Amino acid sequence: MYVVMNELHVPKEGRENVAARFGASAEKMKQVPGCLDFMFLNPSDDDNYQVVYTKWESKDDYEAWVNSSAFKDAHKKRKENADKGESPASGNKLYEYEAKHHL
Repeated sequence: MYVVMNELHVPKEGRENVAARFGASAEKMKQVPGCLDFMFLNPSDDDNYQVVYTKWESKDDYEAWVNSSAFKDAHKKRKENADKGESPASGNKLYEYEAKHHL
């Protein structure tokens, strides 16, 4: 099993916008081969981050998603907004893990 967490650096005023965009994608993730779980996490405090948590059958499944046209389409608007300086997120940090133990 492979777990990926994408920590999005989002100021408080941009969080609803980002959450709405990921909410629209959540159902689509059920159709992605190898995707076992998808969560969009809001912080319980005032920290300027949100987290996209995904769990995959394997690293190969995750990489196939990242290299797919569906992934590129899903992230196209974000890239366009970033190019225009209009993205609500100021950056991100990606964490990737191979699960060694799991219940």
